[in-house]
Amino acid sequence: MDTWLLTHASGVRLGAFFGIFTLMAAWEIAAPRRTLRESKMIRWTSNLAITVFNSVLLRILFPVAAVGVAAFVAERGAGLFNLFAVPYPLALVLSLLALDLAIYLQHLMFHAVPILWRVHRMHHADLDFDVTTGARFHPLEMILSMLIKFAAILLLGPPVLAVLVFEVLLNATAMFNHSNVRIPQSWDRALRWLVVTPDMHRVHHSIDAPECNSNFGFNLTWWDRLLGTYRTQPAAGHERMVIGIRQFRSHRDLWLDQMLLEPFRGQIGGYSINRQQEAR
Repeated sequence: MDTWLLTHASGVRLGAFFGIFTLMAAWEIAAPRRTLRESKMIRWTSNLAITVFNSVLLRILFPVAAVGVAAFVAERGAGLFNLFAVPYPLALVLSLLALDLAIYLQHLMFHAVPILWRVHRMHHADLDFDVTTGARFHPLEMILSMLIKFAAILLLGPPVLAVLVFEVLLNATAMFNHSNVRIPQSWDRALRWLVVTPDMHRVHHSIDAPECNSNFGFNLTWWDRLLGTYRTQPAAGHERMVIGIRQFRSHRDLWLDQMLLEPFRGQIGGYSINRQQEAR
């Protein structure tokens, strides 16, 4: 089973990515939540270019990826779930929960630590919010995220299947909850008890500091609710709220070269988890 997963992991992830991306892009055309304010051609070109670049870079730097690390750990019987002989079904479920919590804490850390915010703020500097925003991350953040994921896998010893399922879910939900899609309010309220919806995560991309530092979850809403970082709606409403950060707001900042330079440009700025400042 693990051998099959290792062999087909890349194909499964790539197929899921293109399938979900196509679905969400079509949904955005059919039922958009907000009117986009910036050039879609410039944004999509830059956002998709950084996605391709990151994929190639990670493939070169980490050829075995997270699934390969999980297989390595399983072969050696390392990690908590192997040391304590946790039954496979329970290990599968607990692994998905633990990895999701790890991503939540990582996201929180990238807002709270100044040097990490420098790297992460490229994701927030998008001036619109749609399916491509969900894949817009700086290469340095992708490398750090992969190393953090490896550390979590080494500690937990999750089943290989759990890691593959989590990888697919993380990519799928990132595209879903960043999408510019309209969902009936009654559906949104119901979905929010389990998964992060686009309306919930859009609050996190507000230019307003307290709103930006809320709703850190990608998959499950439980961590935000339990740990006090949940915010229901933006103060200005979804149609009128301003997306992005105050530091990079020109059309030129949407170009790929400027995106790559953002961690090295300007001041670190405020990061309101530690300091209540308006400028970021």
